[in-house]
Amino acid sequence: MAALGGRAAAALLRRAPGTGAAPGVVPGAAPGAGPRRHRHKEKWAATAPRIPSTRLALHHFDTSYSLHLGALWPSVRAGLLCEQKYGALLNNFAAADHVPEELELLNATDFISEALQKVQQWQRGAAVGEVATGCQEGPGEGRTGMQAEMVAQAERSPPLCMSISSKIKCCTFPRGDITRFCPARPDGLGLLDYYLMDAASLLPVLALDVQPDDFVLDLCAAPGHLAANDVSVSRTKRLYQILQSYVPKEVRDTVSVTSYDGRDWDQVKGGTFHKVLVDVPCTTDRHSAMEEDNNIFHKRRTKERQMLPMLQLQLLMAGILAARPGGAVVYSTCSLSPLQNECVVERALDVAQAHFNISLHLEDLSHFRTLFQDTFSFFSECRLGELVLPHLTANFGPMYFCKLRRE
Repeated sequence: MAALGGRAAAALLRRAPGTGAAPGVVPGAAPGAGPRRHRHKEKWAATAPRIPSTRLALHHFDTSYSLHLGALWPSVRAGLLCEQKYGALLNNFAAADHVPEELELLNATDFISEALQKVQQWQRGAAVGEVATGCQEGPGEGRTGMQAEMVAQAERSPPLCMSISSKIKCCTFPRGDITRFCPARPDGLGLLDYYLMDAASLLPVLALDVQPDDFVLDLCAAPGHLAANDVSVSRTKRLYQILQSYVPKEVRDTVSVTSYDGRDWDQVKGGTFHKVLVDVPCTTDRHSAMEEDNNIFHKRRTKERQMLPMLQLQLLMAGILAARPGGAVVYSTCSLSPLQNECVVERALDVAQAHFNISLHLEDLSHFRTLFQDTFSFFSECRLGELVLPHLTANFGPMYFCKLRRE
């Protein structure tokens, strides 16, 4: 037995010929590799996604938006992948009368007041053209192309003049100017003087045409609105922070922020609101193309992304049912997708009529395209509503908005 044990020990200690491998090391292993029991294979699939969510998003956009936007897609794609442009929404609660002058010195101007000035110029030009033409030939005859365009713009402009409050001021830098705004500063009461945001986000608010006595519902609120509902606890927390930074206490005390599921809002206060803003969750195309964090194109959120149009339809229907007869509903997204934009609106029109016997009037917003074309790039072939396209010279959006009126 002793001899057998000696031979076994010798066999265990014998090195493989020509390898020089130490005991317990796998023959052929790389120099410096540890024993097999200390080696492990990296679990790649468990540590990082094989394809980044941003790349999945871009692949999806390239496939669908190249068909939808055609020759415009390469420039829109470049805009999505470049730094976003911002506007400075002035805070009317802050003691900051000096801010507009300071921004103007930086070559930033209020794009809303510029639009109002443009309307006034059209109306004056139309009036002069009518007088000149009437003196020469009679009404409607002998107009030049420019005079005819002025008259047409003046006829389309009154609805917008009535819907824009002179108290809303948002400064932007001109097309092609990529200057950044400085961070907002607090006034004597600690209120910040302006809020940096995508200036295109104001267009749905302007389209809503809120009047002083209106009862307004912001169904799917985001930071930047003063009174709102959002089912997300983190987003309502952010809303409270915005209120704290921009609104004085006596006004904050009158603001109600709720966390109902927006799809059930009609059951809470159905048919009571003059104006309803439905800014729905969407693929947030710019974020999806640029940021991995909270990206809806992550493989674990595939089902959620596929269900977005259904969720959007449910929220829009809840907004329609929450509006009183004669009330207005503005639907908006920050996506280029026609499946999330026009298709949702078309489906809502059908469902409202078929299931609730509600007739809706689709309002024409083409005057927005005309008045704000110096600030934003619009998609001229949008079938319903208006769509702001990202562009390197005016890198706002994407922003889709459409206005419905309940009859």
